[in-house]
Amino acid sequence: MKKNIVLLIILIVFTVYTKKPLHAVNTLDKIKQRGYLLWGTDAEGGAPYAFPDPNNPDKLIGFEIDLAEAISKELGVKVKYVQNAWDSLIPALERGDFDLAVNGIEITEERLKRVLFSIPYYIYSEQLVVRKDDDRIHNLEDLKGKKVGTLQGAVAQEILENIGGVIIKNYSGVVEPYEDLALGRLDAVFLDYPIAAYYAKPNSKLKFVGPLIAEGYYGIAIRKDDRELKEEIDRVLIKLIKSGELKKIYEKWGLWNDKQQKLYQYENKTSSEKIVEKVRETPLFSFFPALIKGAIITIGLSISSMIVAIILGLILSLSKLYGNIFTRFLSTAYIEFFRGTPLLIQLYIIYFGLPNIGITLNPVSAAIIGLGLNYAAYEAELYRAGILAIPKGQMEAALSLGMTRRLALRRIILPQAIKIAIPGITNDFIALFKDTSLVSVIAMVELTKTYTILAANTLRYFELGLIVAILYFGMSYPISILAKKLEDKLSPVPFKGGGHL
Repeated sequence: MKKNIVLLIILIVFTVYTKKPLHAVNTLDKIKQRGYLLWGTDAEGGAPYAFPDPNNPDKLIGFEIDLAEAISKELGVKVKYVQNAWDSLIPALERGDFDLAVNGIEITEERLKRVLFSIPYYIYSEQLVVRKDDDRIHNLEDLKGKKVGTLQGAVAQEILENIGGVIIKNYSGVVEPYEDLALGRLDAVFLDYPIAAYYAKPNSKLKFVGPLIAEGYYGIAIRKDDRELKEEIDRVLIKLIKSGELKKIYEKWGLWNDKQQKLYQYENKTSSEKIVEKVRETPLFSFFPALIKGAIITIGLSISSMIVAIILGLILSLSKLYGNIFTRFLSTAYIEFFRGTPLLIQLYIIYFGLPNIGITLNPVSAAIIGLGLNYAAYEAELYRAGILAIPKGQMEAALSLGMTRRLALRRIILPQAIKIAIPGITNDFIALFKDTSLVSVIAMVELTKTYTILAANTLRYFELGLIVAILYFGMSYPISILAKKLEDKLSPVPFKGGGHL
C-alpha cells in the first residue's frame, strides 16, 4: 500500500514539474493528427477579406480565404473556418477557440504583448474617401472638424485620433461607413486600402482623395506558446511569396501594388516584433474621460427614449382598451410587431432602410426613435395590465357621478394603474440602459461602444470591463431606489385598525 502511495506521489510530482505533460501534443501536431486547421475569421467583416459568396451564401470567398486554402494545402490538411467578431479575435484565439486568427489583423505592439504573429502576408496603407461632389477635403489636415467613419480598433482610428479635432464615427463593419458617406451622414471614410478598393472605388458617388497614407502589416495571429506552429506558418508563407502564389492571389482580388514587393524581404524570417514601434503602456485612469463621456451619452439616450416610450405606450394602451375597432386593430398590430421582432432589426430598418424611401435620420435621432418605438410596445402592455387591475365598479361609479370617461380615466383610473405599473416600468428603464448598447450598429458611441473600442485597441478587456460594469450599476441602482420611494409614496396609508385611507 505504501509502495503504491509513493509511486502515485512520484507520478504527480513528475507531471507537475515537467514542462509538458506526457500526453501533451503541440498545436501543429494536433492539426496534422486531426487533419484540419481551425481558422478564426469574421465573415461579417466584409470583402475582400472573407465574406459569403453571393452565388452560394454557404461558401466563404475572399483573398484571405484563398490564402488559408493555400497554407492548409502546404500543410497537407483541410481548413475549417470559425466565425468570430473581429474585435474579439485575439481573446478567442487565446481561449483556444481556433488555431490561427486571420482577418486583416494589423501587427501592433499592443497585440504583440498577447500573441505571436507570422511574418507579414500583406502590406497595407490607408485610403481617404469622400463624396464625388465634395471638394473640401484633400488630405488628413482637412479632416479637422469633419465627421469621419472608420473601423473600431483599427490602426486608421489611431491615426485619426492623433490628428486631433476629427469627429470620429466608429463602425463594427466595413460596409456601413461607405453607405453613410454616400447618404451624407459622414464627410469622409478612412480605412485600409483593400476595403476602400472593394467598396468605395466601384461606387460612382464616391472618390479617392490624396495618396495612400502610412504603411502597416497584416499578420497571422498565433498563441504565445505555439512557436512550432509559427515557424511552420512562416515557412509556408515564405514559400508562397517565392513561388509567386501569393502575388497571384492578390492580383485576382485587385490588391497587388508596388508596396507588396517588400514582402520579399521577409524571406529571412524577419521577426514581427522588429517591424512595429514600441509604445508606452497607457495608464488605466487615462481611459476614464472617454468612459464617462460614453456613460453620459447612455444616460441621455436612455432618458430620451424612455420619455418617448412612456408617452407613446400610454396612447397605445388607451387606444387598445377604449378606441374604436380601427384604432384597436392598429394598436394591437403595433404592439405585436415591435414585441415580436428584434430591436436590432428595427434599428437597421430605421437607420439604413428608411433612406431608400427618402427619410434620412442622424444616429442620435434614429437611436432615440428606435428604442422609444420598441419600448413603447412593452409600456403599453404594462399600462393595460394596470388599468385592467382596477375594479370596473370604480369607472361605473365615476360615470354615475357625472364624470366623463376621459375625466374618470385621468382622475380615478390612471393614477392607480400607474402605481401598479411602476415596478414594471422601472425594470424596463434599467433594461433600456443595457439595450442602448445595440445602437452601436448605427454609429452611436455610447458606453458599451466606447468600451469595445478601447478594449479592441488595448486588449484590456478585463480591467476596462470591470469599470464599465461598475458604471452601469451606478446608473441603474439609483433608479431602483427612486422607484421604491415612489411606490412607497403612492401606496395607501393603512389605518391602525385595518383598511386603508
